[in-house]
Amino acid sequence: MSDRAEVVICGAGIAGVSAAFHLAVRRGVRDVVLVDPHEPMSLTSRHATAAYRDWWPEPDDARVRLLSRSLDLLEELAHESGRAFRRCRRGYVYLTADPNRAAELLAEAEAVAGMGVGPLRRHPGPVPYVASPEEGFSGAPGGADWIEDPDEIRRVFPWVTDKARALLHVRRAGWLDSQAFGAWLLDCAEARGVRVIRDEVRAVVTEGGRVRSVRLASGGIDTERVVLATGPYLRQAGRWLDLDLPLTNYLRAWLALEDPEGIVPRDAPLLIWSDPVRLPWSEEERRELARDPDGDWVLGELPPGARMHPHDVGDGRSEAQLRVLWRWREKEADPLSPEWPPQAHPRSGEVLLRGLSRMIPGLERYFGHGKEALVEAGYDCRTPENRPLIGPLPVQGAYVLGALSGSGVMSSQAAAELLAAHVTGAPLPPWAGAFAPDRYEDPAYRARLDAWKGWTGEL
Repeated sequence: MSDRAEVVICGAGIAGVSAAFHLAVRRGVRDVVLVDPHEPMSLTSRHATAAYRDWWPEPDDARVRLLSRSLDLLEELAHESGRAFRRCRRGYVYLTADPNRAAELLAEAEAVAGMGVGPLRRHPGPVPYVASPEEGFSGAPGGADWIEDPDEIRRVFPWVTDKARALLHVRRAGWLDSQAFGAWLLDCAEARGVRVIRDEVRAVVTEGGRVRSVRLASGGIDTERVVLATGPYLRQAGRWLDLDLPLTNYLRAWLALEDPEGIVPRDAPLLIWSDPVRLPWSEEERRELARDPDGDWVLGELPPGARMHPHDVGDGRSEAQLRVLWRWREKEADPLSPEWPPQAHPRSGEVLLRGLSRMIPGLERYFGHGKEALVEAGYDCRTPENRPLIGPLPVQGAYVLGALSGSGVMSSQAAAELLAAHVTGAPLPPWAGAFAPDRYEDPAYRARLDAWKGWTGEL
């Protein structure tokens, strides 16, 4: 005997939970069912860095518009929740020691500022540099600040390397408690009638080119509308509808590093090292790594993008953690059968720590501790140009909300709002087509993809 629902959402990560919220709470859709074999906000959502920004270099402004709208919604929800998810707006700080990279970073900053995210202020200049608030976001400046003076950089951030030659501080950026945020969204959705079912989706049943039901391990749900929001399982879910979605999964790892000596101040922003690095190993360590068939790769140059932000452990201890993330060894995973839980490389903790030490030399005191620190892995699910899939699929009544790689929390609200507009037939924003799954059917769009290389918005 089958159940019945207006909309079935497959997947209860940040995408699925946000979709349920916007459908039930914001659009008033009744009888929404959220199906996932796991606890909500687990799997990849549990491993999110939970950072956000409106600063996303791409050839056009569609992603910036999506993110700006999403941050507007995040601010609304922070007020509605009584700031239950501890959203801060300390910004992202990009640092480089390379004059050539500084010129590229400045050009990118001028391009993004031209998309309407706010002014680009240069220092020293007519407007003084202002530090970000430690908590909250009211009164924080927008736009970005540019400093190309090593002495001024060290005055503002005395604990970063003296090799830094340029700094870009993006202001409408920060992080939040993603687990608390997801729980709050789900509570609101359930109060409006959303049902959460712990079960495995086995198939989406179609007839005459349209959705008719969703088959679960324990039974079925009759419905004419289904949303695929299955995170790293999205390509696998597409097979339920005989679709091959253009998706690839990439493995990423993050490190939770205790900072008992307070090397990084607790009120620090999120910092990103924008240069390639060579890790500082001792001669003995280098000889050992050279003998390891799976270890010699860490002796060469590794890509830019090592980053971290402070994260209070919140259990009464005086120590705090640093959350460290770096796509130093991007590994493609099977998009049709992703391994869970994904396994980080055994050297991940120490590699992450040593890569970050190039930006924050004081962390050298913790060398060796990365082996014992908490390292967890998750997946980034991406389209070829790293833009989300949001909207209707070729099967009538089927929709997708996914491929939020690198922007899951930050884009979740505008993405879910857009998805809900598609499902309910509400007016769409002018940038909706940039994320529609059918964009790949446009020959002109496909021709543009080659020009997008290097413009994925990744850190």
